[in-house]
Amino acid sequence: MSRLNPAVARVTDRIIERSAASRKRYLDLMEHEANNRGSRQFLSCSNLAHGFAAALDDKPAIAGSRGPNLGIVTSYNDMLSAHQPYGRYPEAMKLWAREVGATAQVAGGVPAMCDGVTQGQPGMELSLFSRDAIAQATAIAMSHAMFDGMALLGVCDKIVPGLLIGALRFGHLPAVFIPAGPMPTGMANKEKQKIRQLYAEGKATRDDLLASESASYHSPGTCTFYGTANSNQMMMELMGLHIPGAAFVPPANALRQALTRAAVHRLAGMGMNSADYRPLAKVVDEKAVVNACVGLLATGGSTNHAIHLPAMARAAGIVIDWQDIDELSAAVPLIARVYPNGEGDVNAFHAAGGIGYVVRELLGAGLIHGDVLTVATGGMAAYAQEPAMDGDKLQWRDLPNASGDDAMLRPVSAPFSPDGGMRLVSGNLGRGIFKTSAVDPSRWTVEAPARVFDTQEAVIDAFKAGELDRDVIVVVRFQGPRANGMPELHKLTPPLGVLQDRGHKVALVTDGRMSGASGKVPAAIHVTPEALGGGMLALLQDGDIVRLCAKDGVIETKADLSGRLPASAPDETEGMGRELFAIFRAGADSAEKGASAMLALAGL
Repeated sequence: MSRLNPAVARVTDRIIERSAASRKRYLDLMEHEANNRGSRQFLSCSNLAHGFAAALDDKPAIAGSRGPNLGIVTSYNDMLSAHQPYGRYPEAMKLWAREVGATAQVAGGVPAMCDGVTQGQPGMELSLFSRDAIAQATAIAMSHAMFDGMALLGVCDKIVPGLLIGALRFGHLPAVFIPAGPMPTGMANKEKQKIRQLYAEGKATRDDLLASESASYHSPGTCTFYGTANSNQMMMELMGLHIPGAAFVPPANALRQALTRAAVHRLAGMGMNSADYRPLAKVVDEKAVVNACVGLLATGGSTNHAIHLPAMARAAGIVIDWQDIDELSAAVPLIARVYPNGEGDVNAFHAAGGIGYVVRELLGAGLIHGDVLTVATGGMAAYAQEPAMDGDKLQWRDLPNASGDDAMLRPVSAPFSPDGGMRLVSGNLGRGIFKTSAVDPSRWTVEAPARVFDTQEAVIDAFKAGELDRDVIVVVRFQGPRANGMPELHKLTPPLGVLQDRGHKVALVTDGRMSGASGKVPAAIHVTPEALGGGMLALLQDGDIVRLCAKDGVIETKADLSGRLPASAPDETEGMGRELFAIFRAGADSAEKGASAMLALAGL
């Protein structure tokens, strides 16, 4: 491992200094929890009897505290392809726990939305705030104080951040995340993208589109593009919360089963009464957060984590902002190109060397912290290997020196780009995130008249009417957390891509989200302050000249906004359960802080 990169060291030191008071409060709370409420010994006989009443096979062991009792928090449902494999995990995990003198119980379930199902639909407006609901459900599951460790079953977009936020409030306990793996590769990504654009132009039928989508999303497992779900899995590795190499092993094979078994055994060995106590609060520290951010940048991961990383860090008393991400991005080279930033999917990425290769390169270049506590022994170096089966035995082995596919995965010495491709843009319209790693450098600067919309449906109507067939910056406002819950704006990608392919200079500016599934169109997203409640996007009008430049880090208008009255937000927050989330909208803080009402109201 090389000497730590100066920029990484500088940002880490700044985060540590900024977080000193809040981190101390958090660690003090975790110490209090461990000493006063941390195990079953604090439960009354009545409490305890309720807790093991249904644990027929394990009742004597739990009652007698013969070994650690592991709490399983699961996001299983069989509508999410990524989470469908979890249905059978708990029974197997109970058997594996008994192998090492432990017990396991399902502590609780958490909701798990699929953005792929809800994109472009009213239900998407619940998506971001489902993260807070998941964190709360995790806290409810763990509040019984029956458990000595947390096995967290989750993969997708808001689910992993929500599980981690909730689990961190029980950070005196050890925790391990257990993934389920990606589905097999389906239709080629470029072909899928082509059919989506043809449908947007009216040149393909709905049957054509459904056949294409069904060939892409076709079996149990995580969707195979490198969006938020798979970025989650990378970050759990970089934070040391997985068994090494677990992220992208497919479901239902011997290696996946062996990794899950190893996770149960490892969790049982990290409790307070063990000689190898590894509480979650100590694993997720400032260095681990920086490692996750560096991994995100080096692999061109989802922009959604510009929101999730600050929220997850806050739950551990750590304060980061977009300036930190921007400075790290300037120092971290892009060494992976996975669709939508490249041709191949996560299965091809894994076959080429995957996360083990990325960790080895980043450690070797001094771009991540190696001296961190992880669930694996050996620190971050353990994640620079790959798991494999030797007969029926799980082992880890060194990776080949060279990438298996240099069109997808390259060494730090010969990267795709010298920077990590996630930039802060700021100016008189606010602050936002621009994902340059997915956009050709020739399109990093767009200056054009604005066309202003309050909904993505209005954008699509204007596109169909031919009103956007020119150089244009499409502004979609009132899409922030306080306005409508900050839904993904996936429906905009095909029409904006069509306009760009016609030779127009096109960009998107929004206080909403586009996520890691967004592609080639330049965009300033998560713009804060959002339009509702004082953001400058509420003052823009059609025809105002807007300049977006990732190279200079600028988002600005040349129009004189003084004296203008802000536009009114559309009032469409009822139906599909949206009215039940009013408290989340009303209390949400800015995207840069994590867009969380729960954390804001808790004073975290």
